[in-house]
Amino acid sequence: MLKNLFLAAACLLLAVQASAQKPINVDQELAFAAQQYQRLLASHPDTTKFPQSTNPDGSPRDMPSSWWCSGFFGGSLWYLYEHTKAPEWKTAAERWTQAVAKEQYNTRTHDLGFMLYCPFGNGYRLTKNSAYPAVLVQGAKSLSTRFDPKVGVIKSWDTFKAWGTGQTYNYPVIIDNMMNLELLFWASKITGDPSFRRLAITHADNTLKNHFRPDFSSFHVVCYNPDGSVAAKKTAQGAADASAWARGQAWGLYGYTVMYRETKDPKYLAQARHIADFYLNHPNLPADKIPYWDFNAPGIPKEERDASAAAVAASALLELSQYSKPDQKRYFQAAETMLVSLASPAYKAKLGENNNFLLKHSVGSKPAKSEVDVPLVYADYYFLEGLLRYQALAKK
Repeated sequence: MLKNLFLAAACLLLAVQASAQKPINVDQELAFAAQQYQRLLASHPDTTKFPQSTNPDGSPRDMPSSWWCSGFFGGSLWYLYEHTKAPEWKTAAERWTQAVAKEQYNTRTHDLGFMLYCPFGNGYRLTKNSAYPAVLVQGAKSLSTRFDPKVGVIKSWDTFKAWGTGQTYNYPVIIDNMMNLELLFWASKITGDPSFRRLAITHADNTLKNHFRPDFSSFHVVCYNPDGSVAAKKTAQGAADASAWARGQAWGLYGYTVMYRETKDPKYLAQARHIADFYLNHPNLPADKIPYWDFNAPGIPKEERDASAAAVAASALLELSQYSKPDQKRYFQAAETMLVSLASPAYKAKLGENNNFLLKHSVGSKPAKSEVDVPLVYADYYFLEGLLRYQALAKK
């Protein structure tokens, strides 16, 4: 009898805990974001200095348009315009979008999807500005120059020096590169040129083949030989070559979800689901579902969390939930938990603090001692995207 009473009480407690998570108030969160970003805008009158993070001394860290994150601020402004429809946000978004336009000719980076598609893609989606497609198509052409058909993937960095050995590799490809394929699909659709699409699919297929372990975690850096064979599998921002760097797992999850959206090829859906399940079922994922910066970081539970990885994963899971009916509720609820956590005082800044960024506690590259436990502009971008996606799905 006592055993049954104890079991009933335990079940009741679990039910109460499960129901304690209230759906996130998106309007409230976006109203706060608008207030915070009004301050961020006011503190950045110079459009050659893109908001990025916070320096170790607490001062704002700004970067030039050639930096891989330069498109996220304009993209976030477009998300605020999308929600508010207020003309001042459109004006600000147009200004910061135009500020990165010259990067359409940049062939030294694989990050043109981040740099161009986030601002110009969202801007075109919301306004149909006739000047924007030409920039995006040129950006896709520039990105395509980094693809060697003999290797079969888009080169990420021009060279990469591996930890420990110091060996230099000349064709490194990082999992982050999956995020830049969306630009290529868009360019194919707007121009009718299938070559961009073919390139994206070839890159995704070779990444699927070479970047993932049997448990569906991914390496960060795969280095290729000129004939397309793999020379080495390494890390640059993770805890070790064999570890699961948290944001890298989120990039892969998002990237293969986009691949399924654009192709409807079931192998991409299967891959996205496998990555999601690795992420969500990992024993080192905390209860609030904001991961440590690396799932295998040696000092867990005293390691830093990475809010940026959670923001990317939450947004990806919301889209993935619509493609995978058996997992729809599970993926949606996991994303909801991440957004609720990110919107809590543990991760969200107070008004006027945090150099006017929304989220605290992200990690850029701990091995390089760069951007550790600070705000990051892309954490804010994917948080805003996740909020808008959540609101759209909640209305269905």
